[in-house]
Amino acid sequence: MNHITVGTDSTADRSGLYIGLGVILFTVAFGFLAHWISWQRPRSLQQAEAKINGTLWLNTINKLRPKVYYQQKDISPYFWVNGKMPESAEWRNLAANHFKDFKLQVGGLVENSVQLSLEDLKKMGAEQNITMHHCIQGWSGIAEWGGLPMKTLIALVRPHSSVTTVVFYSFGEGLYGGAYYDTHSLDNCLKPKSILAWEMNYQPLPEKHGAPLRLRIENQLGYKMVKWINKIEFLDTHQYIGKGFGGKNEDDEYFDLLADT
Repeated sequence: MNHITVGTDSTADRSGLYIGLGVILFTVAFGFLAHWISWQRPRSLQQAEAKINGTLWLNTINKLRPKVYYQQKDISPYFWVNGKMPESAEWRNLAANHFKDFKLQVGGLVENSVQLSLEDLKKMGAEQNITMHHCIQGWSGIAEWGGLPMKTLIALVRPHSSVTTVVFYSFGEGLYGGAYYDTHSLDNCLKPKSILAWEMNYQPLPEKHGAPLRLRIENQLGYKMVKWINKIEFLDTHQYIGKGFGGKNEDDEYFDLLADT
């Protein structure tokens, strides 16, 4: 232990042993403390993490711009299904008619609020990207996504200069009930490969993967990719909706507002 901690082979004193035991005891005690804070003070931990890691990510890796890397041959043979399927009568009726009657509502702090059908969106242009999806649960998968670039939609509605946040509302529910939603910074929505997808692997987006529309923001983890989208809203800040933490998972399960990959 002397050799490990103080760099000598002397057996004349036990300082190395005491230092080593001190480090071990500190590590064990910190583990117990971290466990207690996680369960007893989760909101405080979430807020502290946002100030430290969130600020660091915002000023470093969140500034990176996604680039094309994968090809058609890389597409995964199976792409995991995640999230609670919508149960509302509204979504079921739309699905029964293949979403021909669906209208995406886009509003909030914009000059031009709109309601757009899938056909309307498709007429505005399309982009296809093959990307890797990273889930916070530990799995990943590569798929092709086709849809409208977010920058095109943003140019159409013309957000006010004060807007920093884009909210995506889902037909689906959160784990603990209530409509699922999540937010992204306007900057991330304008980054390359950010699209509203109506296509997956060159086929219409399956219901289980988010039809009629799902979000793809390729510098974020999977839980930020809202599925079954029915409404988009532009706001000054995420603090005005839900519990004020930026998403259903952020509100109820203390997830990160930024989830950079």
